[in-house]
Amino acid sequence: MSGALLELEDLRVHFPAGRGASVKAVDGVSIAVRPRETLGLVGESGCGKSTLGRAVVGLERPVSGTIRFGERVIDWRRERKNLALKRRMQFVFQDPSASLNPRKTIARILALPFITHRVLSGIRLRRRLIELVEIVGLNEHYLDRYPHELSGGQKQRIGIARSLALNPELIICDESVSALDVSIQAQILNLLRDLQENFHLTYLFISHDLSVVHYLSDRIAVMYLGRIVEIAESDELCRRPAHPYTRALFSALPLVDEQRERIVLSGDPPNPVNPPSGCPFHTRCPQAFERCRNEPPKTFHRGGGHLVACHLYE
Repeated sequence: MSGALLELEDLRVHFPAGRGASVKAVDGVSIAVRPRETLGLVGESGCGKSTLGRAVVGLERPVSGTIRFGERVIDWRRERKNLALKRRMQFVFQDPSASLNPRKTIARILALPFITHRVLSGIRLRRRLIELVEIVGLNEHYLDRYPHELSGGQKQRIGIARSLALNPELIICDESVSALDVSIQAQILNLLRDLQENFHLTYLFISHDLSVVHYLSDRIAVMYLGRIVEIAESDELCRRPAHPYTRALFSALPLVDEQRERIVLSGDPPNPVNPPSGCPFHTRCPQAFERCRNEPPKTFHRGGGHLVACHLYE
């Protein structure tokens, strides 16, 4: 995609599973994220969403494919010590309790990026730490507390503040509200929206919750068994989900004021060590036919940037 901030091309991340086998966690993903947009990445647990996000920032090593950030192709095997590149992309983890060191105060946790990158110290660093906690809706008194003294929502605010410390361009949010109460989720989502507008951020927002992804995202990519099966503008995907898997996901959303036919998928997702031939979804798809079992589907354009990988649309 011309002008994309982040572009992945045929990215594959496999993990050894013994006896020469491998878990195909990410199996040929090609997506692009435009500057200042939010691309939502949604799918069932175990589909490879988090692995994809971690591969972008070098926490997992791809076996093949291309990661392009701006005009630069990234190979984290060579770039693992490139601090200037790492400043430009940050990560917000799923569990705010596990992502903060319980033995350090919030001030020491937030100061670590500045110390590592050698950019601020002394009174200037203290002022920046106060600014960071205020940006995420807290005050400077929280700097002297330990993580166990904070609520789940407050911890996640600190995680977001840490991701903002070095003024990144891209932030990857990996299930960053799934561990929070619904009311706190709404606060964090609104905070992310405000931060994006104020600091011109780009988000790759990973979640299994379609309603959360729809609220925050400009576009949504649907992932199944390590592959992208559909991408569209957020409202377009909600109005006209094309892939049978996407329709099944939307049918499971609870609605208050309207009825929707529930699509129940049979069985469990296939083993990623030995994925099925043809379309990876054909073992659970109520509309599968012979071609689905033997031939992987190509990606078809439905217009308006709506892409779907399904033989039904050929």
